[in-house]
Amino acid sequence: MAKASEEVDTVAQKQVPSLPLLKQTDSSTSHAFQTLDHDAVTPKTPADEGKEFFLSARSADEQPICVYELKLDPDGGPNKDRSYIRLPPAYTPYILRVSLDAGTPASKNGVFKTNFPLDGGVFGRNKFVERELPSNFSKPIQVDLPISHAGAFKYWVEYDGEVPGERAKGREGYFNIDPILRTKARSTILSPDLKPLTPAQGGAILSPEIVYLPLDGLAILTVVSKWMGPISNWREHFTEAGNRGYTMLHWTPLQERGSSDSPYSIKDQKHYDPSIFMGSVDPGTIDARVKEILRVAKEEYGLLNLTDVVLNHTASDSPWLVDHPEAGHSPANTPNLTPAFELDNRDPGIFFVRSEADIDVLMTSLAESIKARNMWQYYVLDIEREKEVVKGAIKRGKFVPWSGPDVAGKSIVALAENCLNELGSRYGARSDGEMAAGLLKAASVNIVNDDDTLVEIWGRVVDVINVPLYEEWEKDAKIALDHVKDRLKYIRLEENGPKLGEISASCPLNFALPPSKAYLRREVSVWSDCVKLRYGSGPADNPWLWEHMTSYVRMLAATFDGFRIDNCHSTPAHVGVAMLDAARTVNPDLYVCAELFTGSEEMDLLFVQRLGINSLVREAGNAWDPKEFSRVMYRFGACKTACAGLTNIEELDPPFGKGPTRPCIVSPLNGSVPHALMYDLTHDNESYLDKRSAEHALSVAGIVTFGYCAVASVKGFDDLYPKLLNLVEEKRQYELTQLGENSGIARAKRLLNGLHREMVLVIKYILVQRMHPTTQKGYLLIAHTAFSKGSKDRGIVNTIELSRTRARFVYGASVEFSSYETPCDSNTIRGLPGKLVEIPDVVVPQIPHDVAPFCRTHILIFEVEVQNLDEELDTFCASDADKAFGNLDLVDLNVVLYRADGEERDATSGVIADYCGLEGWMHPLRHIMKSNDLGHPLCENFRQGLWALDYIYSRLQKQTIQFPKLRTERIKASVPSYLRPKYFAILISTAYKAARHAAIEQCSEFVYTGHDFTQNLAMCAIQMHGRVQSASLDPAKSTPSLAAGLPHFGTGWARCWGPRRLHLFKGSYNSRDSPWWMYKIFKIMWPAQPDGLSILSEPVKRRFPVDDTWVAWDDPRAYTYTSTLAEIIQEILQRHASGIAFREYNAGPNLDMQMKDEGFNINIRVDWETGFIFGGNQHNCGTWMDKMGESEKAGTKGVPGTPRDGAPVEITGLLKINGQSTFVTYKAWGDLIQQSFERCYYVPLNAGDDSRYDVDPAIINRRGIYKDVYGSGPGREWSDYQFRPNFPIAMTVAPELFHAQHALQALRLADQVLRSSLGMKTLDASDMQYRPQYDNSNDTTDRCVAKGLNYHNGPEWGWPLGYFLRAYLYFDTRFGAGKEDTTQTLHYLHKILLTPKHHIQTDPWAGIPELTNKDGQYCADSCNTQAWSASTLLDFLEEVHRMESCK
Repeated sequence: MAKASEEVDTVAQKQVPSLPLLKQTDSSTSHAFQTLDHDAVTPKTPADEGKEFFLSARSADEQPICVYELKLDPDGGPNKDRSYIRLPPAYTPYILRVSLDAGTPASKNGVFKTNFPLDGGVFGRNKFVERELPSNFSKPIQVDLPISHAGAFKYWVEYDGEVPGERAKGREGYFNIDPILRTKARSTILSPDLKPLTPAQGGAILSPEIVYLPLDGLAILTVVSKWMGPISNWREHFTEAGNRGYTMLHWTPLQERGSSDSPYSIKDQKHYDPSIFMGSVDPGTIDARVKEILRVAKEEYGLLNLTDVVLNHTASDSPWLVDHPEAGHSPANTPNLTPAFELDNRDPGIFFVRSEADIDVLMTSLAESIKARNMWQYYVLDIEREKEVVKGAIKRGKFVPWSGPDVAGKSIVALAENCLNELGSRYGARSDGEMAAGLLKAASVNIVNDDDTLVEIWGRVVDVINVPLYEEWEKDAKIALDHVKDRLKYIRLEENGPKLGEISASCPLNFALPPSKAYLRREVSVWSDCVKLRYGSGPADNPWLWEHMTSYVRMLAATFDGFRIDNCHSTPAHVGVAMLDAARTVNPDLYVCAELFTGSEEMDLLFVQRLGINSLVREAGNAWDPKEFSRVMYRFGACKTACAGLTNIEELDPPFGKGPTRPCIVSPLNGSVPHALMYDLTHDNESYLDKRSAEHALSVAGIVTFGYCAVASVKGFDDLYPKLLNLVEEKRQYELTQLGENSGIARAKRLLNGLHREMVLVIKYILVQRMHPTTQKGYLLIAHTAFSKGSKDRGIVNTIELSRTRARFVYGASVEFSSYETPCDSNTIRGLPGKLVEIPDVVVPQIPHDVAPFCRTHILIFEVEVQNLDEELDTFCASDADKAFGNLDLVDLNVVLYRADGEERDATSGVIADYCGLEGWMHPLRHIMKSNDLGHPLCENFRQGLWALDYIYSRLQKQTIQFPKLRTERIKASVPSYLRPKYFAILISTAYKAARHAAIEQCSEFVYTGHDFTQNLAMCAIQMHGRVQSASLDPAKSTPSLAAGLPHFGTGWARCWGPRRLHLFKGSYNSRDSPWWMYKIFKIMWPAQPDGLSILSEPVKRRFPVDDTWVAWDDPRAYTYTSTLAEIIQEILQRHASGIAFREYNAGPNLDMQMKDEGFNINIRVDWETGFIFGGNQHNCGTWMDKMGESEKAGTKGVPGTPRDGAPVEITGLLKINGQSTFVTYKAWGDLIQQSFERCYYVPLNAGDDSRYDVDPAIINRRGIYKDVYGSGPGREWSDYQFRPNFPIAMTVAPELFHAQHALQALRLADQVLRSSLGMKTLDASDMQYRPQYDNSNDTTDRCVAKGLNYHNGPEWGWPLGYFLRAYLYFDTRFGAGKEDTTQTLHYLHKILLTPKHHIQTDPWAGIPELTNKDGQYCADSCNTQAWSASTLLDFLEEVHRMESCK
């Protein structure tokens, strides 16, 4: 997720000129720069302006539109990693593209809904815009959403559910768009010779120009107005903050404070506190004067303004509470507070706490007092009252009949507990009398007429019910006492607590806790000066409060640039959403941050999503050692050196249907983590003197400001205040130290904040190094932490070698303290007497040393710049790839993209990864580029050496591809080692995309215009089709050939093994079935040829003479004779019709070392009663289910696992298609098969129909199926009835053979019984032979599995799935659920493809495996990618494409 959030500001920098001198020139958004005053009103909403932009003509200098693609899951919801999407500010409108795989459930009449105002107008939280999703099953489904302004937006997809007539709603997702922050530009902080410039020297001086400030450029300073003195003095504070490099002031609330004087205890939300003025002031001018001073901060000092918004509570002395008591919680409107209220109202007397022993005494007294008050009565039921209520209900005959589970004669305690109401008074727990009466009558069936007995039974039941309720009270009371004790220790005794002293009526044990039992259990901190506000579920529950607080946030939004949501985790989420929506109508670019204490990242994310929080506060001070500090900064403040993203350049169709097309750059969205606002110290944290050490502050300041995130601090951190300042009790004022004496580390912070602002670029966390992604200029920070007090030893730092990088010293400093005592001053807040010791200069050695002393320095900063940088290298590496690969044929592209280990060794003796071509690199690179995982071992390998580039270059050069050559040379010449992963990723991903595109362009329109899955399957053809030295169709010379699968069938005899050839031609070959598959291929090929049937006249050289004599391939008689394809087809049919009988040439171990002698005898005949072709015997296997037994130990050597002798169902189907040909002399043969098929192959669902079919009821295992074989040999008759996935093949090639309803029933049964995640079980799990785990190395005595004999007896093969889908499509759309609406069938079948889609996208082999073990488990003996597994799925998709095209 981290990568997506890091992309946001990187993209922002691409769209906006580099800081610090940013000037707006884009006319399309010039309206945004007319004023810095948010009160200025434009006639159009931002959404209107975004629409106008896309409808307008392209400008001459318009840059490509950024398109961010959000891929949804099949159910229309976001993937877990993409549940939160953070998008960049809309400096120029851009596109959020929502995409969905074709045919997924959510695409079924899908509608995308969002509350982003896509069509213009004003945003409304509950105002949703709809976009219909395209319904094409063959093309990508995507909707382009024009994005034009900031905010938090929700979306979901609604679609037809599984129940007819019902609509399903997908999981909701959120996308948050960063606000546009504008501020004054500043001059650079460093001189040309890298010396920090003071304000007097012109360093970081404001200019009139307006710049965009990305969130990562924020440097925020928290200020407390009551410590700043009167408003007339605030300009001096602005000067100080600006000179220290801050870009935004975080104001604690400026509203009128309550009696406690805490800024967070607001007395009047709608008016500012008059105490900020000196002397008397006209109340009517206060608001305007505050607004004016904030404008001054922004426009004259370059300081944006952020304020706390307090929605959770109000001051206890707020005057409006008198008129609107309903705005607060009380026992009157929140009854469950009654026991807590009673506990608070007890009189503790006066008690002094001086030690833990005093606390123990007090706690004993408190426990006894609680016990004496019998507060358990708030939990339990009043037995006597319960009996009376039930008795009355029974007598009146008023009872609710029991509708739950049968309770007759059973205990009813658990059921009675469901009748309890909430706690609201003593004995407030109670049952519903009428429901209890009904329950009693149902449970006591034998005594229903004895009312008194029933009442007594209920009394005993209530007594039992009270036992766990009383235990619950005791548990809660103990928790409450424990929390009271812990709180007492903190506020009365601990060093870092307020040490309040006595406990009395005026200084009580106060508790201000959330609703429910949390009040009673004392689970949160005490705010005695506040009242928690009661909003209810919406404005209708408390209209006045909602109107009052909405007016409050609108007032602030009109004045401030940002909000910090105070106590966000305790503010009801629906309140926060509504209030921020109201604020954003006033200021659409409102920046929102918050500090959450939910204890859960998931809950944090929920607040961020719903409220549109732009940054979450993170605290560097929480790290307890250097390792944890590194982790915190890496997690929330690090962006690794960017690799190339998987972007595409496309043409963007107008999102509103009108307007010009525009070039665009499409980038995938991989999910986001909430943006961080990293504080070195917050205003409610202990000081570093108390928590770590005073010396630690400077190193923390350096590390935090070098973070790739927004940063923040407090004046007390910069000025080295020794203690945490108490917001309530502190009355002194800040000392204005500027950058001079007593300013602590302020001068260092000025430089660090300035560099932070100028470096809104990319970070690499080694020590801490930030580098510009294009210029490769940046800064290196070396910081020495000091987590513990005492030691002054600064240690040593190992030599840091920066390859091809020049380093120049910028700044170094340490901080020294003459004392750690807190300065005493009753009027002014002062820091520790710390002295910032700055190092005048450091000479950077240009040769390595073993170690370098760190001296006594806390931070060192160097400017670093890659030497001899090729500034055009990024562009050059990504250029001209299409030219380099566009003219390659598919054989060349096989080498470029693929080649498995064996193929590569065969051709070149080289080997790497799964594929030696670019696909082999892209699998790990996809992960690296998606997550920016520069810690991946492959990246470290790139940094260590250049062998990978050399290897790729040398491979491609053999294909006369020069694309990598010059690029590799330039990378070698100018790129330092740490940047090699970036340029490797750019080079390889660019080459891969170009080569893949070149392959796809050579495919059919169906593939070229198809969706990703179609194209991924088509690329499997390129995987399999290539040239190797050891295999060729022509033995005399090298020709390209097809592999059945990889890696096992890549080379040698396995590649040229006839039975496994030509799988991509819509089928598979194996012995007896081979000629019929070949004939099917001819039938497919000739309609696709320009001259149609003329292909049948093409001559083909025969491997053997026409008299069947066997000769070697190099015998003069080999390839001497020729026949046309038509003659070959005729010969196949004629020979089968006449019968075939022979013994294989060279029969014996030289031909097959496993087969028994009888297996070499071949007999094939036609049964002219049925028209079926019979063949084979129990000693050989003549179809694709061809596993021969090999185990001598198990006694299976020479015993086929699946002989399938007889008439296999798929061969009968393939044979039938001959009857449809133009060779009418064979029509009678086809008719005979038609008449016989159902009778011979169908196994009726009902035994009563057996007489109509050729079945043996005694050996039927499952009914409603089609036999796998008809007429198995003697002793194997049972194998006819095995339920296997071969019958859909016959259904696909000859559907007319099948009775429609029988076919549908058999297919539905196969769907339930045989279909698996990536293929089809090869045998019914209920079959006695079912063994789903294939292990060819198994050498046990188990005959069923030894040496993998179960190859086709349970393992799940990929290729039959495609035929199952095609058969299901045919019959269901004509005779089933899809008859009236084909989309019903299409959606169902596409849902089946979800797992294969995911597999081919994520598997390193980028294909569909040959087979898997049970339930899709990995099979080590399977080919990882198999030609026929992919091709049959592609056949199905092509069938769907034809259906779509015919609409």
